[in-house]
Amino acid sequence: MNEAAARGAAEGGGAKIRLLIADDEHLIRGALEALLGLEPDIEVVAGTDNGATAAELAIELQPDICLLDLEMPRADGIEAAERIAAGVPAARVIIVTRHARPGVLRRALAAKVAGFVPKSTPAGELADVIRDVAAGKRYIDPEIAAAALTAERCPLTERELDVLRATRTSSNVQEIADALFLSSGTVRNYLSAAMTKLGTSNRHDAAEHAWQQGWI
Repeated sequence: MNEAAARGAAEGGGAKIRLLIADDEHLIRGALEALLGLEPDIEVVAGTDNGATAAELAIELQPDICLLDLEMPRADGIEAAERIAAGVPAARVIIVTRHARPGVLRRALAAKVAGFVPKSTPAGELADVIRDVAAGKRYIDPEIAAAALTAERCPLTERELDVLRATRTSSNVQEIADALFLSSGTVRNYLSAAMTKLGTSNRHDAAEHAWQQGWI
């Protein structure tokens, strides 16, 4: 829908698209709230700086669209999308990201994300993506989609990914074990298997490789 059509729809009394925005970069979130709020058929109903609160607000406010930054504290955009899908099935999620790591798109699609766009997208184009997604369509940025098609396939199991994900925030094996409700021996086995598969010499390098690929 172009700007003239959007204005006509809004003036005609059609319901506005109710939008929730989550981004921990306050200047960017403020700019998005201001620019998208100027669109005649879009209403920004809430903004927050973390994924956990975004999911809570979505459940409370029932927005049509949740525009989520990929990398946020407390829960990243994809984790928040999973929580939103479980709590507000009718809400649709668009992920925005500055760094589109290859495997992230696969994670996003698995989480039923309906849109995936770079942060460099102009506000006018982003508004059109929001309209399309609200109308039931899906939008994936072409460059991100092309990169995902050539990305390395993840050889790790879900549990191996869990321990590598925990490695990025935990300082030792026992902390990882406690966080995942596993024994330290089991964690070491998963870490050893992950390092072997990825050809790394330590768990931190393995976790970094998995993060760079967008697997965690």
